[in-house]
Amino acid sequence: MLRTLRRLFGAADSGQLAFELDRLVPSPLPADDVAGRFLARLHGLGLARIDRCRLTRNRHVMVSFSGGTLRVHEGYVDAPLDVLRAIVIFVQGRTRAERRAAQRIIVTHPIVSTTMLRRPRTRPEERSLVAELVRCHQLYNAKHFHGRLKAVSLRVSRRMRSRLGHYTCAAHGEPAEIALSWRHIRRDGWEEARHTLLHEMVHQWQDESGHAIDHGPKFRAKASEVGVAPFARRTLDRTSQRSTNEGRIGRSAAREG
Repeated sequence: MLRTLRRLFGAADSGQLAFELDRLVPSPLPADDVAGRFLARLHGLGLARIDRCRLTRNRHVMVSFSGGTLRVHEGYVDAPLDVLRAIVIFVQGRTRAERRAAQRIIVTHPIVSTTMLRRPRTRPEERSLVAELVRCHQLYNAKHFHGRLKAVSLRVSRRMRSRLGHYTCAAHGEPAEIALSWRHIRRDGWEEARHTLLHEMVHQWQDESGHAIDHGPKFRAKASEVGVAPFARRTLDRTSQRSTNEGRIGRSAAREG
């Protein structure tokens, strides 16, 4: 074939011709390399600094990056162009405002997962704890949120180690959820557990008000208004800041112990 091309193009150098053919017909990615093709699309939209991509099924974290690795929920593979551009801006954005605007676009994309994850059922011995959480949620909703928050799934988790609780917005056909650590309730008592519940209800308010679910200015202002410590951790560490070379977008927020 190369000889035929040389005859067609005259005295063209065979080495140069081979180079041109390689340049015009790049080697395709393997048919099953979905993550690679997805990353190539993002590179085409201007993504830099990222050379590896992992697709996940984590229903809590939608997009995260650290170093040269991007982790994206598989539900974004077929996302429209504006959402893909938002992912690029979230990684590349130079200002906090740019990244927050991109985050709002990313979290509005509906996620359809290939797997349905069932939340753990409440154990019989934990029903009284859940009943108290329900009572407190109703009380705090009326007192601090004018009764406007929706009823959510409330449960006690035995899996949490460092986390005291978390709020997860509705996804995959599951309702929004607030979970508190069983160890937290047993170790720290109900006064502290109620404080954690109210903390997570501020995240619920963020979600239902259309705000990003984080510990940013809106969270801190609302937390101060309802009377909870406006921090992600019980012990404040003002020296800890996230590097500009990493970031995370999730559908949940947690309070750490």
